Amino acid sequence: METKQQTSQDYYLDLESRHGAHDYHPLPVVLAKGKGVYLWDVDGKKYYDFLSAYSAVNQGHCHPRIVNALKQQAEVLTLTSRAFHNNKLGKYMEYITSYFNFERMLPSNTGAEAVEAAIKISRKWGYTQKNIPENKAEIIVCSQNFHGRTSTIISFSSDPGSKNHFGPHASGFITIPYNDIEALESILETHPNIAGFLVEPIQGEAGVYTPNEDFLGKARILCSEYNVLLIADEIQTGIGRTGSLLASCGNCTCEGHCERQSTTYTRPDILILGKAISGGTYPVSAVLCDSHIMDVIQPGQHGSTFGGNPMACTVAMEALEVIRDEKLTQNARSLGKRFRAALQDYIMTSTIVKKVRGKGLLNAIVINDSEESKTAWNICMKLKDNGLLAKPTHGNIIRFAPPLVMTEAQLEECIDIITTTLKAFEV
Repeated sequence: METKQQTSQDYYLDLESRHGAHDYHPLPVVLAKGKGVYLWDVDGKKYYDFLSAYSAVNQGHCHPRIVNALKQQAEVLTLTSRAFHNNKLGKYMEYITSYFNFERMLPSNTGAEAVEAAIKISRKWGYTQKNIPENKAEIIVCSQNFHGRTSTIISFSSDPGSKNHFGPHASGFITIPYNDIEALESILETHPNIAGFLVEPIQGEAGVYTPNEDFLGKARILCSEYNVLLIADEIQTGIGRTGSLLASCGNCTCEGHCERQSTTYTRPDILILGKAISGGTYPVSAVLCDSHIMDVIQPGQHGSTFGGNPMACTVAMEALEVIRDEKLTQNARSLGKRFRAALQDYIMTSTIVKKVRGKGLLNAIVINDSEESKTAWNICMKLKDNGLLAKPTHGNIIRFAPPLVMTEAQLEECIDIITTTLKAFEV
């Protein structure tokens, strides 16, 4: 049994340092409990969660409906592999394809795994449907992208830390600047072997880089014109996070479930989902597209032991029901507007913050310092001391993404914590 001394933060930090791979640089806080918008460390200190496990916990920590669904299924059947059918997968496939308005779904476990599947599907579609010569298919990606850290994905990463010394890298990718429709058109005009355009509707890891409102719509038109698949990576931006069911929905005004409003919605050919599709309770991801695309995949060509397991299916359906029943998309929309307005008011007289940007409850502030500085990290450390957890990205950017179950009163308290903390760093 652990003693009081053994359960200190330092004890757990030392265990990870001595026995684990040093593949992350987390804030030095050891968490032991979560509920709704709150987290508690091993010493009992309470925090507001302003990262939501990189938008995986949109429904809040340990949502009782999702946890109960997990418990019930865990007592009945957990895994069959895809060697056999199970009584949850078909129901889940019917449910999610209807929910997002696609004909077919391929189940996976992690976001990176789903991205890899989408790349394979788009390439095979290119060979079998577009008649691209074998091994010549190319996929357009954007600079500063983040789609995961598997070997294929890092091959087209702009991040040296993710890429260097992990080669040789996979070929077949063309990088263009993000939010540059002219660059996209130029590549499509000059490269006949393009199978797909893989893009994040908002670049989360790049610092919540939000493109022009018409970028995705114009990309849709170009991809259709040149017979190229538009592949939307909504692993971080999807499931209500941006104030729309999907970031691809644009600035919608839907009051219930997604209405796919014609003036704002951009339908991708392939939709990649993960993270919040399970409410952070279980690893679940999915690739959705219509039959004429998905049917290029035949038995034995893609899959995984855990993909589509009964627990994943049950949890995902309940997690998506929570988003709809509790109107979390609409809550993210209204709270996000309030958050950005408050931070913008603060910036008017600030020397430490240059910009606030984002949509819904996916937001970031740009610190008035270099990417090499420790200012953003130090601010996050002080935020931690003041009871709020956030994390820097790209050195001088702090991402703010609380669970979508947050109330207006809780948001106001968090705004006060953030602005008070920032004031301590003003010159």
